[in-house]
Amino acid sequence: MKRFIAIGGPTGSGKSSIAMELAPLVDGEIVSCDSMQIYRKLDIGTAKPSLEDRKRVPHWMIDIKDPSERFSVADYVNEARDAIEDISSRGKTAIVCGGTGLYMSSLLAGTVYSESVPRDDGLREELMQRISREGTNDLISEIRYADPEYADKLNPNDKARIIRAVEMIRNGHTPTDIISASHGVAPDAVRILVNCSGRDILYRRIEERCDIMLENGILEEARLVYENRDIYQTAAAAIGYKEFFGYFSGTDTLEDCMAELKKASRRYAKRQLTWFRRESDFSTVYSDVHTAEEIAQTVKKMYMEEC
Repeated sequence: MKRFIAIGGPTGSGKSSIAMELAPLVDGEIVSCDSMQIYRKLDIGTAKPSLEDRKRVPHWMIDIKDPSERFSVADYVNEARDAIEDISSRGKTAIVCGGTGLYMSSLLAGTVYSESVPRDDGLREELMQRISREGTNDLISEIRYADPEYADKLNPNDKARIIRAVEMIRNGHTPTDIISASHGVAPDAVRILVNCSGRDILYRRIEERCDIMLENGILEEARLVYENRDIYQTAAAAIGYKEFFGYFSGTDTLEDCMAELKKASRRYAKRQLTWFRRESDFSTVYSDVHTAEEIAQTVKKMYMEEC
């Protein structure tokens, strides 16, 4: 795979603006690395680039699935890898940009996902019903007994990944063994972490972004997810939508929901930073110290020097 540029960072850090400034400098096309931007109809809550931006610079991995469809990290890595190959084959530069750390790190590790454990639709339905009745704690305990390393990485709200892990374990495998056995050759990439010089600056940006989402009509999207929550399961667990469910059910005020959205978004940004800082070879840039144009020029220089 030809060298590409990877730009990661927390929500609100300004990474998308940098990617947009960088693209014309390196004849680039942008490959989204966001687990929610893949879904059609969900635009405001996922902070998708505008249609105007997508006309200026080609974007990949956006609006490729309906919200009712499942999409795994393995799906992302395989399809993003194909996108990078397509972009590179035309003599252009792929710019992978987004904040979903698991997607980014799996792509940069060259992970090759095994299909050795088949889907068991009957088991999946049984586990989903169990989660609806009892929650995920008991299933996470089952995973922890067999694979404590993987259990520690699980979000209790990530039903799809919990179910897949149980499916693997009951087929005589562990997720950690399968993942560790499937690392391929890490691709050649310039790795950039976009951050702010102070946590307070990042949090202020996040809160302003939440206010703009409300002005732009996030309630309409959130209501769509709420009304279809049984089939839009990934979106129904996503920050930007679930925080408004209490408003629609009449148990919370809009002000309470907005406060929860801002708090959840700040916590998510903190988790994103923790994830990216665990990764090696990322060069950090500060979007409040330098403009997007200045950072883009710096990244271009890094890319050209290493080509």
